[in-house]
Amino acid sequence: MEKAKIWWGGFVQKHPTLAQFLVFFLVSNGVTVLQMILMPAIKAGFGATSLVDTGFQVLRCGSVGGEPYYVFDYAPGAISQGGGGGLAYFLAVEITMAIAQVINFFLQRNVTFKSNGSVARAAMWYVIAYIIISIGAAALQGFYKDPIYGFCQNLLGGTGVMVADVITMLINCAISFWVFFPIFKVIFKQKQCEAAA
Repeated sequence: MEKAKIWWGGFVQKHPTLAQFLVFFLVSNGVTVLQMILMPAIKAGFGATSLVDTGFQVLRCGSVGGEPYYVFDYAPGAISQGGGGGLAYFLAVEITMAIAQVINFFLQRNVTFKSNGSVARAAMWYVIAYIIISIGAAALQGFYKDPIYGFCQNLLGGTGVMVADVITMLINCAISFWVFFPIFKVIFKQKQCEAAA
């Protein structure tokens, strides 16, 4: 164990960005696993409410194939019955993501980047980035969500919805993963420089 610590310390000194990326990768995957555990439970809770039948379709930005295209497109009705999951699905996704992002923020800040700068300032930039990334990921989801759910349900029947949930969650996590690493490098590096100054 001691040899591993010495080796890792040397690796961090020689390749600091690569070491940060590897720790970022491990932490991100742990948070993704947490999301996969939380999402079905939260979705089941909201799925038992009338919110499933309350549509949540906002931020219309044109049409695709003659149909209105919404950045957040959660049509009323259960996904297993051809709907979009409604407000219930939207809330399940956003609450799961919010919990995961709060945990991710503190782990990445304290473990990966070892920042000692202002938590409030870093959190403000993190929230701004999270909102922008969430809107972008939601806009992209409009292109792949329906085909993935349709394919999985045709192939696997009732369990296809659960498989499609996991696939869409992994896509969202992958988008966040590749966008957040450079953002964290900027947010947390600036705070460390300010603290040193």
